[in-house]
Amino acid sequence: MRSERLLVLGSVLLVIAILSIVTFLLIRERANAELSTARAANNIVQLIDADVLRNVELYDVSLLGLIAASQREDLKSVSPAIRHLAYFDRATAAPYKGNILLLDNKGDVIADSASVEPRQGNYADREYFQSHVNNPDPGMFISPPFRARSPEQDWRISFSRRVNGSQGEFLGVAEAAMRLSYFDQLFNSLSIGRDSTVNLISKDGILLAQQPRLAEELIGRDFSNRPNFQRIVKEGNGSFTGFSSRHKDKRLYTFSKVGNLPLIVIVALSSDEVFAAWKRTAMVVSFATIALCVSLLWLTWLLCRELRRRHGAEQELAQLAATDPLTGLANRRSLDQALRHEWFRAQRSGLPLSVLMIDVDHFKAFNDRHGHQSGDDALRRVAKVISDHVRRPTDLVARYGGEEFSVILAETDSIGAQQIADNIRTAVEQLPLVGGDESPITVSIGLSTWTTASDIGLEQLLFVADKALYQAKENGRNRVVAVD
Repeated sequence: MRSERLLVLGSVLLVIAILSIVTFLLIRERANAELSTARAANNIVQLIDADVLRNVELYDVSLLGLIAASQREDLKSVSPAIRHLAYFDRATAAPYKGNILLLDNKGDVIADSASVEPRQGNYADREYFQSHVNNPDPGMFISPPFRARSPEQDWRISFSRRVNGSQGEFLGVAEAAMRLSYFDQLFNSLSIGRDSTVNLISKDGILLAQQPRLAEELIGRDFSNRPNFQRIVKEGNGSFTGFSSRHKDKRLYTFSKVGNLPLIVIVALSSDEVFAAWKRTAMVVSFATIALCVSLLWLTWLLCRELRRRHGAEQELAQLAATDPLTGLANRRSLDQALRHEWFRAQRSGLPLSVLMIDVDHFKAFNDRHGHQSGDDALRRVAKVISDHVRRPTDLVARYGGEEFSVILAETDSIGAQQIADNIRTAVEQLPLVGGDESPITVSIGLSTWTTASDIGLEQLLFVADKALYQAKENGRNRVVAVD
């Protein structure tokens, strides 16, 4: 049924549209959640950058001041106390600062910010010292984490510069240490989520600090071969989503280089935390959308079922309206419609059209002898005989009224119609006798045929068939009379 198909198609398209819109909105909200989190993480990165850069600059100022003072000839003749004051007058007093040392070209301590009399010690084995020995660049070097030789033996990193002579020769190293507890204090003041991390890594991939606090075995680990770190070094600043090989999950990485220093701050937020609120919203919206779509499809199914029932009822009513209730044949109304249809079809095709008018002989007398119930049964048997001899889909058998029947034979000439009429008459005559009657039930048949050579209309075709029927009755009944 066309209306039912259109209803189903409309409902399916509506469900697809709803699902598409909701999916688009959820994807957009997910992107917004990621963007919002990236902005928040970037703010954290910038705060860390600013704080770390400020403190490192203070260290660098102290180192530059120490190097400048150590190269002044006039300070070599003053007292150790004054020289100590001149060397370290720019030294930062940060609570996480270790001592500032001036080492000679052999690694021995020649000046110590902790005391006027420098400590006894040699630091030639330190990585920062070896780096400056082999590299003439006077720029600042940030070392990997190391344990201090002090009684605390806490973890530190050092900032150092090479001390050059007038000819660029290596004179020693100025070095200042920073306790890693500084980063713990800085990172602890930030709220980044339970499963997320803040990391400070050197440009060479050495992990310097992390929040939550680093395990001992992770301090100083080299991450330079990790794909995520290689991308971070390449891009310098920004954010992306990647898979953490350590935590085995997806993370949103936001990162930035600390000024011109060889340091990178990385905030790695767990995707579960980033999208936790979005997932809750998506679950509620998805459940509501699915419920809505299922309800819509269910209502469509109910409506289609009701339409099918109504259509069936209408077809049943139409069938009843077009059927004779006694014989089950088409009624007069159906006969008129079918005859008009076949008439116009014959006009277009030029093929002949024949009509039979059939009347049960002496039916009134039969009814009077046997009663109306037997008369009705006789009409039903005659109707069945006629139907059995008219089998083509284009033909039609109808009850014309009372004991009269009519047959439309499409594309049938008078010869073919005559044969069908004779077969019907003979078959009716052979029906079993009723009651004590000695004479069988018989029918009289009038036949008319239209051809292209005829000059008659539809009404005249019926009139001629009816006239032939009366001729058959007047000629003694139980016969066929054909009129072209």
